[in-house]
Amino acid sequence: MSNPGEEDTTPIVSARQLAEYLAAGAKPRDAWRIGTEHEKFGYFRPGGPVAAFASPPYEPGGIRAMLEAIGSQGWEAIRDQGNLIGLKRGGESISLEPGGQFELSGAPLASLHETRAELNAHFADVLAVAEGLGLGFAPLGFHPTARRADMPWMPKSRYAIMRRYMPTVGTLGLDMMLRTCTVQVNLDFGSETDMREKLRIGLLLQPLATALFANSPFTEGRPNGFLSARANVWTDTDPDRTGIPAIMLEQDFSFERYVQWVLDVPMYFVARDGTLIDVAGASFRDYLAGKVEALAGLTPTLGDFADHLTTVFPDVRLKRFLEMRGADAGSPAMMLAQSALWVGLLYDASAQSAAAALIARSPADAFVALRRDVPRLGVATPFAGGTLRDLARDVVAIARDGLRARGLGEETLLSPLEEIAAGAPSQAEQWLAQYHGAWKGDVTRIFEGAAI
Repeated sequence: MSNPGEEDTTPIVSARQLAEYLAAGAKPRDAWRIGTEHEKFGYFRPGGPVAAFASPPYEPGGIRAMLEAIGSQGWEAIRDQGNLIGLKRGGESISLEPGGQFELSGAPLASLHETRAELNAHFADVLAVAEGLGLGFAPLGFHPTARRADMPWMPKSRYAIMRRYMPTVGTLGLDMMLRTCTVQVNLDFGSETDMREKLRIGLLLQPLATALFANSPFTEGRPNGFLSARANVWTDTDPDRTGIPAIMLEQDFSFERYVQWVLDVPMYFVARDGTLIDVAGASFRDYLAGKVEALAGLTPTLGDFADHLTTVFPDVRLKRFLEMRGADAGSPAMMLAQSALWVGLLYDASAQSAAAALIARSPADAFVALRRDVPRLGVATPFAGGTLRDLARDVVAIARDGLRARGLGEETLLSPLEEIAAGAPSQAEQWLAQYHGAWKGDVTRIFEGAAI
């Protein structure tokens, strides 16, 4: 989740102003960039004084030490109530998920080759520090061994608020916070019309992405019956702010329509003077109307709205860009493939048109319904008289054409997805085969297999 944002104290005077704030993200095609975000679980390596594969605490000898050491290489510290909770340098930032999951939010980059270089440089920085602390890091969709009670909590103010609120709106919200990791790509749009089409493609194909990138078949040391336990967690986290909201699929969807939806999504907090005011459950609309007692006397600002946008979690999130959010964290090759898939589909005009035509062949409801079965069945989920593997072949082919049209040689990064579309096992299925075979039921072997 996001580090604290830059404070914009511009007073909010109308909902239209908020729509214009979002619309200001539109860019000409030659300014479109790629921003990749990815998370990974830390663990103590065997042979040290701490139990093997336990999650590292904030301190001592854990996540704070990681941040301090990496931060000494020219990064600016981000603090929350005096605690070091993130780093930033140029367009990059490092942040912490609630359970200490280490996240890089990459800089806006022009090509997927730059994304690969950024990813490799980050992993090198992490490993150089982790080795001295006896730590390893593994990108997986759901923690394969830890119980919820085993996970540490990071000292980030927004997480304390969410920790209290989550159990009031769903049964798996704390698991989402503590025991999941994802990879996402952030992409630009050229206009409101372009945003609408990109958003629809992204939302309706997000269940397919979940299937292709499924990488979380274990919970607390044994198979959990899912290929993506992370995706299942999101089905019972908080219905007010998750999933595929119907409003976002409307033919006349607009920035202003999105604002109207967001205004009714319950808030978590409002930031003032370095402190978060807990208003979890109150709507932003009521805040604008002066009806939230805890915020009496405060003037709502664009900074407040920007913060609120980071607390809504649809499968594709609209800010001043679009975030594709449906994939489990996975191997470096799969992380790159996730970005390559969406860049291929949405950054070439012909590919985007082909993707729009493809999803138009089936009712939107048929795609939305996939969210129920995909966590268990992955690409074998029935769809349109076949399975999602059939759809994957068409979608990945369109993405390849889109990348080839960019002329940068990026299409090779789709190879892992082409293999799955052709019949190869997903990451989750590969781990299950090893669990029942060479690992002889020892799930802890996954840490070595998945380590960066």
